[in-house]
Amino acid sequence: MNYHRIVIKLGTNLLTAGTDHLNIEMMSSLVEQIARLYKTGVEPVIVTSGAVTTGRQRLGLDEKRKDIPFKQVLAAVGQGRLMNIYDQLFSQHNITIAQALLTRTDLNNRLGYLNAHNTLSALLELRVVPIVNENDTVAVEEIKHAIFGDNDSLSALVANLVNADLLIILTDIIGLCTANPLLDPNAELIKCVDRIDASIERLASASHSKRSVGGMVTKIEAARLATASGITVVIADGHEPDVIVRLADNESIGTYFRPTSSPLESRKRWLLSRLSRGGIHIDAGAVKALQQHNKSLLPAGITRVSGIFERGDVINIHRDKGGKIACGISNYNSDEIETIKGNHSDKIMELLGEEYGVEVVHRDNLVIL
Repeated sequence: MNYHRIVIKLGTNLLTAGTDHLNIEMMSSLVEQIARLYKTGVEPVIVTSGAVTTGRQRLGLDEKRKDIPFKQVLAAVGQGRLMNIYDQLFSQHNITIAQALLTRTDLNNRLGYLNAHNTLSALLELRVVPIVNENDTVAVEEIKHAIFGDNDSLSALVANLVNADLLIILTDIIGLCTANPLLDPNAELIKCVDRIDASIERLASASHSKRSVGGMVTKIEAARLATASGITVVIADGHEPDVIVRLADNESIGTYFRPTSSPLESRKRWLLSRLSRGGIHIDAGAVKALQQHNKSLLPAGITRVSGIFERGDVINIHRDKGGKIACGISNYNSDEIETIKGNHSDKIMELLGEEYGVEVVHRDNLVIL
């Protein structure tokens, strides 16, 4: 496969096959494709819609009531059932899943972002498939459709969060077209987009589907965010046979959006733009682990702490007797690192009484200079 870590966004229209209830046959096909990728070593992350629709189906209600508290009730009822269906389908392939409910507040908050990153990274390292959804029971913005749409932007944020190589947004149309293909038989597919500009935004408005919460406009916004983070994006028809497997193998389906920067460049710019709150010094073994083996920074290699900083701050990493070699996001504050420095990771809980991970700086949150 051409990609190692893939975020797959599954929209409501796809999961329901355009009806008012979940289509188990469609979901089973999508899960089977993801399972095939998983067994080749790919690390899939699913961003799913469908909780509100599932709750409405479970309660046997129509779509007349649209007020926010009522939709939150539907999400609360539907979320567990939706995950139960995923669990049954993935269990057929001996794959363990985990639910992750996020709000945009979680990802905008420094510590919330760090916690979410660490949790999803740990799940992927354990070969568990995370299934992410907007926490619709509390996230009013999503249900009102006032800011983002149908988990499209959430999928881009999650792709950035886990440092994905590819974001696949599956929908019920063939991709970005010159017009809405559901209404205009002469609509033509735009196969590749190098950069999202005003002309692409106009095409997105022309391709808008009224059946979709977000429509093509929010999918283009998601593609803009992800490509700016160095992530390849594809918007494609989820009904296409084996679409997920074929896209992971770099087959041309739907609309392909090229990254506008490399992941390293994007990550490096982000980290270097943050004001460092302090630093740590590390021994020669830790320097070698970081520079030559792309490892995380563990407490055992730390010799000294300088400055005062909090968990989630960007810190500088120096050679024990030399200059700065890296910067990264710290999982611990300066006092905690002072306590655990020079010790093996299995001593963290004993020394601090709590643990935020075995790494002081995870390799995904670290840039070598």
